[in-house]
Amino acid sequence: MTTGVPTPTSSRPRRSRLRTFLPLGVAVWLVLEIWLLTLVARATSGFTVFLLLVAGFVLGAAVIKRAGRRAFRNLSQTLQQAQGTAASPGESGRGNGLTMLGGLLLMIPGLISDAIGLLLLVPPVQKIVSRSAQGAFERKVRLATPGSVGDAFQQARMHRPDGKVVQGEVIRDESPSEPGGHYPPLNR
Repeated sequence: MTTGVPTPTSSRPRRSRLRTFLPLGVAVWLVLEIWLLTLVARATSGFTVFLLLVAGFVLGAAVIKRAGRRAFRNLSQTLQQAQGTAASPGESGRGNGLTMLGGLLLMIPGLISDAIGLLLLVPPVQKIVSRSAQGAFERKVRLATPGSVGDAFQQARMHRPDGKVVQGEVIRDESPSEPGGHYPPLNR
């Protein structure tokens, strides 16, 4: 049974480069991690590699725990300030996400992930990564296709530069006022 509405004949959307090359990149990364671990095991011993992996896991867990506590402390201070009570100035909440990512990379078995995780624990590296990620996100929002979430953010930014929300209601007359029974067009 047909409804008289033509079915859209759309071609498959192009697959992004990230979705194309991410599985290949992960496979190459895993092979490199295993190869590097076997090189270290040959040069030292299997027990040394085991100790490196356990030390990375313990250090990563400690880093994640510390960053989580710091994030929780910042949240409670923010809530206290919102309630009007005086809170002591503490550490800034910046970098908790990258610190947690560094801890997670330390917990993942492998020497390459450990090196990247240790780099993410260095504050100047965190600043560089944070700025580049923020710039990439803003470019994606600016270049978003019409009708997407990024377009909605862009429209909200254009129409509400001060961030205020104005409550309103649209009232439309229920009786047609034009001859022929048609409603007048809405002016925007």
